[in-house]
Amino acid sequence: MNTSPSPTGTQRTDGLAVRIGALVPLSRPGWVEAGRHLLAGLELAVRDINDAGGIVGRPLELIVRDTAADPQRAAAAVDELADLGVAALAGEYHSVVARAVAARADALRLPFLCSSAVLDALTEQPTQWVARLAPAQSRGWRIYADFLLSAGHSRIAVAIAPSVYWASGVGILRDRLAPHGGSVIELDISALTATQVCEQVVAHGATAALLLVGYPEPAASIVKLVRSDPHLAALMLGAPAGQPEFAEWASLLGVDGAAIPFLRYLPERLGPLGARVEEALRERLTEAPSFVAFEGYDTITVLADVLRSHGADRARIAEAWPQVDVEGTRGRIQFARTPGISVWQWAWAPIQVVDRDPAEPERFRIHHAG
Repeated sequence: MNTSPSPTGTQRTDGLAVRIGALVPLSRPGWVEAGRHLLAGLELAVRDINDAGGIVGRPLELIVRDTAADPQRAAAAVDELADLGVAALAGEYHSVVARAVAARADALRLPFLCSSAVLDALTEQPTQWVARLAPAQSRGWRIYADFLLSAGHSRIAVAIAPSVYWASGVGILRDRLAPHGGSVIELDISALTATQVCEQVVAHGATAALLLVGYPEPAASIVKLVRSDPHLAALMLGAPAGQPEFAEWASLLGVDGAAIPFLRYLPERLGPLGARVEEALRERLTEAPSFVAFEGYDTITVLADVLRSHGADRARIAEAWPQVDVEGTRGRIQFARTPGISVWQWAWAPIQVVDRDPAEPERFRIHHAG
């Protein structure tokens, strides 16, 4: 496990640093590109805060740990970061990993601001120690189900890998579609080849097939097979978890990866702060920043605001969640208790259903918003 601090922008010497522990997937089987974007957002925000004077004259320091999408490794990293004296934890992309982090942070009474994971049940019981920026899965995936219905799709096939996250998503889709006569057919990719998945989609007469599977594989192989099968020419492919958001998707699949709608947590237009951060992220990443990079930036923005107003005491940070009122890159951020959600939740994160334009795969088309 990497134990060296991450570079954090301008380094200062006038006072003891305020440390934030950052948890990100930076190696396989983690979604490495998502981790890279998340870390870019976290680091850029730390740099900006330190350039502006830090936390009441104290520099902010980011200590990064690679979770590699491994819940046990992530929980061990929480213990290590707690021993290193971090004021709070930030980050994580994978929901199953974030759930392990949240449980351990709650047990240690260590504040955790989750950047990107969406699984509703981040903790078994309500906790004051965890807050989240990403919209809960129940909200985002209901919006995706509404998009499917509005596009005329009610018979849905899902290529699904065993996972509590994917299973939760299927349940949300099924509950939203059923009152409208819709149905969801599950195709377990642990028991089927990509070719057999395509055959089953045809056999069931599905008009849309969703990729609830690992990335880049088997997602990319399924896309290629569907696009090459004339029997599936009219089939809509979807990827609600957001695989097509990243540049790697376009480079792997080209035009085959276009016209695959996914959930994206950005507003239709960025405000002045968002536009400035977008430019800086683009320079840092040498490509267009994903919504995950903005989530990273907003995470540090919120924590810095809390640290300035309430200090670095862990209990006072946790008590501050309901008082947060700060301008983020994607809108004003406030936390509330949301029915069915056990953590403090930013309830109004913007949500879009978008895809890549077949005529110009680098351009995104907005189909639905909520």
